[in-house]
Amino acid sequence: MIPPDLPCPALRISGPAADLSTLEEPVLLALIATEEEFDWRGGFSRDEVSTRAIDDLHLAHEVLREYGLVPTYAIDYPVATQKGGHFKAWLDEGSAEIGAHLHPWVNPPHDESVGLTNSFPGNLSPELEYAKLEALVEAIEAGTGRRPILYQAGRFGIAGATLEHLERLGFLIDASTAPPFDYRNEGGPNFSGLRAVPYWIEGRERMLEIPVTGAYLGGLHRRGPRMFPVISKRPLSKLRVGGVLSRLKLLERSRLTPEGHTLGDMMRLTRGLHQRGQKVFTFYFHSPTITPGCTEYAPDERARDAFVDRCRRYLDFFFGELDGVAMGHSALYELAARNR
Repeated sequence: MIPPDLPCPALRISGPAADLSTLEEPVLLALIATEEEFDWRGGFSRDEVSTRAIDDLHLAHEVLREYGLVPTYAIDYPVATQKGGHFKAWLDEGSAEIGAHLHPWVNPPHDESVGLTNSFPGNLSPELEYAKLEALVEAIEAGTGRRPILYQAGRFGIAGATLEHLERLGFLIDASTAPPFDYRNEGGPNFSGLRAVPYWIEGRERMLEIPVTGAYLGGLHRRGPRMFPVISKRPLSKLRVGGVLSRLKLLERSRLTPEGHTLGDMMRLTRGLHQRGQKVFTFYFHSPTITPGCTEYAPDERARDAFVDRCRRYLDFFFGELDGVAMGHSALYELAARNR
C-alpha cells in the first residue's frame, strides 16, 4: 500500500503499487498540460481563451518524437474547441495520446464565481465539477475524434468526488497528484506525503494513478513532509532556511520539469529517485511555454530556445546515461493491468 502520510483536504488517495517488476530499465512518460494562455500571476478570467501557442507546439513535439516518446496532451476546453483538430495527425500516426485538463474558469457550465479557490476543480460542488468534466470530455471527443482516458486536474486540484466522476466518464488514468507539493495555502490539496510512483486507486478497480514526478531530495528527504511546512513559514522563511538546506544538499523539493528547473536539477532528481528504485518518470510542462512571452519560463525567444534545448539535453541524459526507454501512458496502463 502507498498511503499518504499527510492526507489532502477532502481527499485520501492511496492504494496498492502497480506491479511493474517486468520493467528492466527506467521508463519515461511525457505529459503536457495543454491549455490557453493566461496571466499566471494576474488572477483568473473567463475572457482569456487565446490558444495561439498551440501553433508552436510542434517545436516540442518534434523533439519528443525524435526520442521515441509518445506524449499525452491533456487538453482543456479552449484548446479542444478551438484547436482540437491540430492533434488529429499526431493521434492518427500514433505519436501522441490525448487527455483531459480542466480549467474551471474557462469551462462551461459557468455557474461558479471566478477566483483562487474555485480555480481548483475539486473545490467546486460535486455536481458542477461533474458537469464541467462531462462538457470537457464531449468537447475533446468532438474536436479530436478521440475520447480521453487520462485526466489531469487543472492546478492539480483533485478531490475525493473527482474519482467517482472520472470512473463514470470512463477514465482509466488519473495524473492529478503532484508529490511532494502542498497547495493548502491557496486552498488546494496537499500532496506532501505521497510518493511519485504508479498505484491502483483504492476503491476504483480500474483506475491507475500516475503522479507527476517530484520528490524531496537530500540527506533529510525522509523528513521532508514534516520539515518543509515548518521552514516555509515565518520566521524561518524570512531567514531563507529552505535555501540554506538546499545549497547544503540536505533538503530540497523538486519536480521533473524544464520549467523553473535547470538541467542539473532534473538530472539530480532523476538520479536520486532511480537510486531509490523508482522505475517510472513523468516529464512535464505546460504548452504555452513553447511560445515566447506566454509564461514566465520563456519570456522571450532566447529563453524559449533554451527551454527546448534543456528538454533535448535531459532526454539525452535519460536515454543515454540511464539507458531508459520511452513509453506512452496507455502502454504503461496495459502493462500494469497485465501484471495485476
